[in-house]
Amino acid sequence: MVIDAKNLVKRYGALTALDHLDIGVHEGEVFGLLGPNGSGKTTAINCILSLLEYEEGTIEVFGTPMTPENYAAKHDIGIVMQNVAVFQELTVYENIDYFCGLYVTDKARRRQLVDEAIAFTGLEDFRKFRPKKLSGGLLRRLNIACGIAHKPKLIILDEPTVAVDPQSRNRILEGITELNRNGATVVYTSHYMEEVEQICTRIMILDKGKAIANGTKDELKKMVSIGEKVIVETAEPTESILLELDGLDGVASASYADGTLTVTSTKGRSSLENVLEILRSSGVPYSRIRTELPTLNDVFLELTGKELRD
Repeated sequence: MVIDAKNLVKRYGALTALDHLDIGVHEGEVFGLLGPNGSGKTTAINCILSLLEYEEGTIEVFGTPMTPENYAAKHDIGIVMQNVAVFQELTVYENIDYFCGLYVTDKARRRQLVDEAIAFTGLEDFRKFRPKKLSGGLLRRLNIACGIAHKPKLIILDEPTVAVDPQSRNRILEGITELNRNGATVVYTSHYMEEVEQICTRIMILDKGKAIANGTKDELKKMVSIGEKVIVETAEPTESILLELDGLDGVASASYADGTLTVTSTKGRSSLENVLEILRSSGVPYSRIRTELPTLNDVFLELTGKELRD
């Protein structure tokens, strides 16, 4: 077990940020930590890193108790937090060299590691740039390079793709997958469900400091009551047609917005044929039709009752 946190309790006055929380992360995982703002994700990470004191519980990292003085464990951890933390007066190369130097004192070895981190994050053309000259996406890449240059065994990334362009986001996600293939265990938080579906091997959903779900994406999707969604591009149906669709056996809901009819079935049921039959018999024209299975966003909404994105 890379991270073994048990019965964590963290309070801020009357607010319980972590409520007897257990987190176990196995070697080789990309472990997704999801939850709405205020659910306890960042607090849990800060406790695991021994940056915050907590009232109850135990934390082991790499099989040893995690304390502020456990430098052996900290040497093998890379941290990339949501807020970019680099020195504005240093170049890209100098920033990465500085942070790598906190772990690696041999200059020749450090030069090699910095060059590898620059190549890994695609910053070769920006080695001499200072951060203020970089775009948001390149700044995020620099932030990641600073956190992973020393080749840590455990990498913690707290929303590393916030406000970046699609090209940089893809580069970052591909990089995380490659780091994992090369042996790193990853803890990943994000507000983008598609990212979590793409890269995480196991996912925990937090709400109000508690773990309310934990498993692979397929296991989580089996927890929800909804099944297939039928999505039809169509002219606006009348209220009576919507009520008829809503009353179909096995239909959980029917709604219309922006030229799209969405009919959600209950778990294990398909309503496609019946939906199309009602539209045809009612003379409602339609064009594109598709079906969707439950997504992680559906899981999140059903379990927490909240939108993940703000």
